[in-house]
Amino acid sequence: MSEPNTETLNTSGSGASYGRAATQGDGVNWGTATAMLLFHVGAIAALFFFTWKAFFVACFLWWVSGSLGIGMSYHRLLTHRGFKSPKWVEYFLTWCATLALEGGPIFWVATHRIHHQFSDVEGDPHSPIDGKWWSHMGWILSGRSMHHDTTTLARYVPDLTKDKVHVWLTKYHWTSNIIVGVILYAIGGIPWLLWGVFARTVVGLHATWAVNSVTHLWGTRRFATKDLSTNNLLVALFTWGEGWHNNHHAHPVSARHGMTWYEIDLNWYGIWLLKKMGLARHVYKVTLDNLPPKPELVRDLKAAGMVASTAGND
Repeated sequence: MSEPNTETLNTSGSGASYGRAATQGDGVNWGTATAMLLFHVGAIAALFFFTWKAFFVACFLWWVSGSLGIGMSYHRLLTHRGFKSPKWVEYFLTWCATLALEGGPIFWVATHRIHHQFSDVEGDPHSPIDGKWWSHMGWILSGRSMHHDTTTLARYVPDLTKDKVHVWLTKYHWTSNIIVGVILYAIGGIPWLLWGVFARTVVGLHATWAVNSVTHLWGTRRFATKDLSTNNLLVALFTWGEGWHNNHHAHPVSARHGMTWYEIDLNWYGIWLLKKMGLARHVYKVTLDNLPPKPELVRDLKAAGMVASTAGND
């Protein structure tokens, strides 16, 4: 994915520098669009080079990039600081996340923190209020949505911009897939390369994008938050637990998103295992029997939509 450039953005006011309205007229980011096209073509080509070994390699790397990386590192550790870990563990998990091809840690975390600040109101980078296609993939292809300047990024991620390793991982996030691709090709040839890099990446991208689109459109709502977030089992299964999105928006710092035994949350199980191994500490966990005071509520989805223009995020 593209790395941040030095374009100066207007960050004052209500956050109107983000979202569809702010990027209208910017056109398509052709670099990102070309990369997305090539990866989708590679994913389709993988269907003609199927082997079970290549398939299982892809599944393993999907877990590494999607669960260890996006779910446990980018989201629950770096964005919300739901737990702490030794720096070498943090850096390893972050490197795993770069395999998802969703940008470096500084970009990803900044974008997600902006999303929580302006969830489903003006300024949300990827809300279905701006359109279903926009929330799923359109925002990625926008000419400016992927290119926040360093000042803007520092405003939302001062903790990461001061860390030289995270700055390096952001600048060179694309190198991880090249390294893995070379290794896969050397071991298993074209099938391993197509499945382990292209098919795996495309599935992971659409799974993550579904959290932005699907879980803000369809699902159940345990908590009547001010945004339109829902819990969606199918998305949770494809994102290793990120689909319990309404739970997350109600209690964003919680490292556990699945609040009951039947809400499968493999990312939480991974964090739990790290804690048992002494590699995670200060783990913040919310369950239904130990809920903190409730956030301010609205009655239903319709009401949430009505107040979307005036209400902030929990």
